[in-house]
Amino acid sequence: MQVAGKVVVVTGGANGIGRALCEAFHRAGAARVVVADLDLTNAQAVAASVDGAAYKCDVGQEQDIRHLIEDTEQKYGPIALFCSNAGIGGGFDPMSVNAGGSSDDPWARSWAIHVMAHVYAARHLIPRMKARGGGYFLNTISAAGLLSQVGSPAYSTTKHAAVGFAENLAISHKADGIKVSILCPQGVDTNMLRSIPKGPQSGDGDLTPEQVAEDVLKGLEQETFVILPHPQVLGYMRKKTENYDRWIAGMAKIQAKMREAYGK
Repeated sequence: MQVAGKVVVVTGGANGIGRALCEAFHRAGAARVVVADLDLTNAQAVAASVDGAAYKCDVGQEQDIRHLIEDTEQKYGPIALFCSNAGIGGGFDPMSVNAGGSSDDPWARSWAIHVMAHVYAARHLIPRMKARGGGYFLNTISAAGLLSQVGSPAYSTTKHAAVGFAENLAISHKADGIKVSILCPQGVDTNMLRSIPKGPQSGDGDLTPEQVAEDVLKGLEQETFVILPHPQVLGYMRKKTENYDRWIAGMAKIQAKMREAYGK
């Protein structure tokens, strides 16, 4: 896919990876970049820098996603690329005293933002895309959705679910001309990463959001389902599936090291 001349929507576009995506799409010649975020002030600043449009949007609320899609298409034309990029940390406990011990609130919010936001986008865009012969979804997930995230059960679990939905989205609508890519980086130098303790997600180095955005452009051009800014993740995936017990044991060792480091 080439974004030149296309209408593109980016949720979570006010900061981090989302902002870098907006800027990259603008440089690539997108006809209009729509910046959606709970942080309207920063969304407006990003939109102004890319000659785009800003919307306040809570992606965990279906009515916000529906309004974003309907208003964008009414004002700017068909959405060719919808980037479900918004995400939250979902709580981080390096000691992992009890994987199921946190309250329902972080689980519910993680589920709404990391899973249902993708579902809502598909629910309201698929009929439109089918009617015009195709479209594209880019879902920012995480390497945690392919591997795991030590110390964050809600984040890891909902990111796994996001991968599962994206797979089904791609399978169900390939014949409709609708394409899907998932963005699965490890550590990226964003406010979210800085808000949690240093962990294994940064073991292969933290990329800049701009580096990730360039990988996204290449992945979209090639229409690659899994976009891996950290190519090492592919090797980790292979090791995981080759011997699950060995992989679990290795991850448990990482957990033990984190407990030792943060327990002092």
